[in-house]
Amino acid sequence: MDSMPVTHGAPGCPLSTTNKVLDTAAGMTQDFRPLKNVCGFLNAFHSYVEDPTRCVETNHYCAHLNDDVRQCLLYDSPEKDARLIGIEYMVSAKLFETLPPEERTLWHSHVFEVKSGMLIMPKPAGVPEAAWEVAENKEMEDLVTVYGKVFHLWQTDKGHKLPMGMPKLMTSFTEVSQMDFDKVVSARDKKFGSDYKRKQEARKYIPEPQIHPDADAAWQKTKSK
Repeated sequence: MDSMPVTHGAPGCPLSTTNKVLDTAAGMTQDFRPLKNVCGFLNAFHSYVEDPTRCVETNHYCAHLNDDVRQCLLYDSPEKDARLIGIEYMVSAKLFETLPPEERTLWHSHVFEVKSGMLIMPKPAGVPEAAWEVAENKEMEDLVTVYGKVFHLWQTDKGHKLPMGMPKLMTSFTEVSQMDFDKVVSARDKKFGSDYKRKQEARKYIPEPQIHPDADAAWQKTKSK
């Protein structure tokens, strides 16, 4: 039985007047330069390497460190009071191939995420769908080639009130059969006004790169059982 504390209701409590004043003052006087580098908002799903049946919707706020590396802050929602639940690093295929073999097994591909319509770049309000689809597909042309390494710090799917225990290595999905795809992704799409089936069609032109055999090791272990 899991004896860790759980939440009952909203993820956070209202800030005290003192903390509101401190936050406002800091926001007006300090320079949050690393956060200003964030240039992309993505939404997809992760599963636990130790238990791939557990699925977590994750909002990614990503910045380019350089042409070969992105770093993303992961939240449980896109709202102001969202909880920071993890981090993801994304690297180019070129850089991935230079990693030691044992290190490569910790990383996952993004081919299925892109081609299935699971990975989205949520559309801002007021932007025409056709125009946004062009921009999103351009981003997907790049993302389909990269590899990601993810750790979740907060097991929100268990209802934990705080980040408990050690970080958990996560992976992404590589096949429809690994999750209740239509139910889970359709529910997400409803929130963002998205449609994974439309995205599948719109992304058919994107070439599927050859996935390195060392990647997606969690699913390879599952198949071998």
